[in-house]
Amino acid sequence: MNELKPLWRAPSLIARQSLHNFMLAAREAGYTMTEFRDDPWKIADAFIQAVEKYEYDGILVDLDTVTLAGAVGVPVDFPVDEPARTIIGCLNSLDDIDGLPALDISNYRYVQNWLEAVRILKDYFKNEIFIRGNCDQAPFSLASMLRTSQEWYTDLILNEERVFQLLEYCTTASIQFIDLMSTTGADMLSNGDSPAGSDLISPEMYSKFALPFERRLVDRTHQHGLLYALHICGNTDIILNQMLETGADAFELDYKTDVSQANDTFTGQVTFIGNLDPSGVLALGSVADVRCKTEEIINIFADNPRFILNAGCAIPPSTPSENIREMVRIAHQ
Repeated sequence: MNELKPLWRAPSLIARQSLHNFMLAAREAGYTMTEFRDDPWKIADAFIQAVEKYEYDGILVDLDTVTLAGAVGVPVDFPVDEPARTIIGCLNSLDDIDGLPALDISNYRYVQNWLEAVRILKDYFKNEIFIRGNCDQAPFSLASMLRTSQEWYTDLILNEERVFQLLEYCTTASIQFIDLMSTTGADMLSNGDSPAGSDLISPEMYSKFALPFERRLVDRTHQHGLLYALHICGNTDIILNQMLETGADAFELDYKTDVSQANDTFTGQVTFIGNLDPSGVLALGSVADVRCKTEEIINIFADNPRFILNAGCAIPPSTPSENIREMVRIAHQ
């Protein structure tokens, strides 16, 4: 398993909270999502304002969940005030893999905006704030976007050879993003692989089609001398031990995952990031609800130094500021 090592690069810093808050940050800074995604200075400014308003210890720099998909040719819709999204794939059949173009995601404007925003933030905060540069989707998730989820889950059963061919292609794209992000000064890199969670596929399928490719992203990040976090949505209770085999330094998991089980599984090996309910508690709950749930999770990890308080997934832009303030206040106690 992983050698136990500090989460922070700067030893004077203490890991307390780093929120998945890009939509909220943009909204509170007065930017539409179009303005946010189109300008790296506005991306950076939104996160700077959020840190100054709430006194976060870290920043998770995120843009949307479809940047890599767009970079490899998946049609992307860009709503004015919502994150970008995909609706259809770009492969009508797995046989179309042979016609996919050679990959160079660096030419995609939103990749460059993302990278430049991280550089700006790192230059602004130096080592005062821990910066995690997310690298969009892991290979399993990206492949599901090229095919659409319904077709992809059918492919896993009917055409294993072609599935692995597409996963190799997607791994190349994910690694290119990791290589590019490693040059920005970010302290940690990460990817999301939510369609690979056990709410959607079996543990056996996770081990065959997702875990080996996640491990390659971790290995590449470690070759750059950086820390790595993996995000998976849904209830991951039955694959927690398998996830350790990726070699990741941290796991950001959904509120559906049993936090006590995660603590028992991860203590002494990896960092747990999460896992308050972003909608039911942070966005829709009362201040008292936020206080109760935040104290509950902090108490579970009271004796575990490898813990970062966060929501289990992206925080809605409508989240009341008083709820965020209460969450951060308790983390700073």
